[in-house]
Amino acid sequence: MNTLLRSLTPGVLAALVRRGADFAAAEDAVQDALVEALRTWPDELPRDPKGWLVTVAWRRFLDATRADASRRRREAVVEPEPGPVPAVDDTLQLYFLCAHPSLTPSSAVALTLRAVGGLTTRQIARAYLVPEATMAQRISRAKRTVSGVRFDQPGDVATVLRVLYLVFNEGYSGDVDLAEEAIRLTRQLAAAVDHPEVAGLLALMLLHHARRAARTTPDGGLVPLAEQDRGRWDTDAIAEGVRVLQAALARDRLGEFQAQAAIAALHADARTAGETDWVQVVEWYDELARLTGSPVVRLNRAVAVGEADGPRAGLAALAELDDSLPRHTAAVAYLHERAGDLATAADRYAEAAHKATTLAERDHLTRRAARLNTRLRTS
Repeated sequence: MNTLLRSLTPGVLAALVRRGADFAAAEDAVQDALVEALRTWPDELPRDPKGWLVTVAWRRFLDATRADASRRRREAVVEPEPGPVPAVDDTLQLYFLCAHPSLTPSSAVALTLRAVGGLTTRQIARAYLVPEATMAQRISRAKRTVSGVRFDQPGDVATVLRVLYLVFNEGYSGDVDLAEEAIRLTRQLAAAVDHPEVAGLLALMLLHHARRAARTTPDGGLVPLAEQDRGRWDTDAIAEGVRVLQAALARDRLGEFQAQAAIAALHADARTAGETDWVQVVEWYDELARLTGSPVVRLNRAVAVGEADGPRAGLAALAELDDSLPRHTAAVAYLHERAGDLATAADRYAEAAHKATTLAERDHLTRRAARLNTRLRTS
């Protein structure tokens, strides 16, 4: 029952907003309808559960608004009869509303998880490791921001995808696995809109998520891609990701998520790190750099060049980039290690550790510096 209600909630909320309800009032009405459903549905499930919820929620909304100053305008709206309610367009518009450009990225993510994902404020707060009251304020502000937004304007798929990618990159914490939730929401979006970049993002998530079990040690330490136990990768997720990606690429409308997924697929296809087709990886990074112009992409490309053409070539590519880029120093250290210059590599690893933004990354870089220094002392 709870699973059914959670799957129907976004479409019901979107239907009310489309009919003129402001976001916050619509959500209150939908929550009332869900409570009523939990009370009555165990006895007899309606033939059209979504239509039932829309009708009950709309009545609750009208009842609530008749008491305020906008009564005459609200009562002019004709109350719908129960019946089939289209799902795709309304749910898709709700994605666009939650990813509205007037929202900050953190607010867009929170609102998407609340309205489209159906998570409670408490669950979202636990996932982000913030007090529930803080998250409630963030969501309330986001609702107020979008309350006056018209619901009949075309949305920006690219903005929605970036919000979903932000959710995915948060990983997981507490009782909410945000990576799993992002994949679920992206599947839902892929079913609602025919767009190759939506498929590209879904493929990218699946391919990255397939490596999750091998990314860390039992004590939480980072395991670099080259050192991961590939036997622990999820082959079913890899196969699905590759299928989704191939179908998207066949449409010949390349976007950045498809290019990123193509790189991930090349890593997934290699039985060992040494068998990676680094020449193709570099070619895909060239495409990605052309699409995005991102200096971070160029940094990753430089590391790939170091694998394809040798560490000196990689270091030459890195020398063309701003050394203040995130992980630039770590990349320099890695390529110096590959080139056999262990003293320089150890110094750069230690420097990169001081710049690390997470404890896990700092510990990983510190260990690499210590390992090389030990080798230098004993050689």
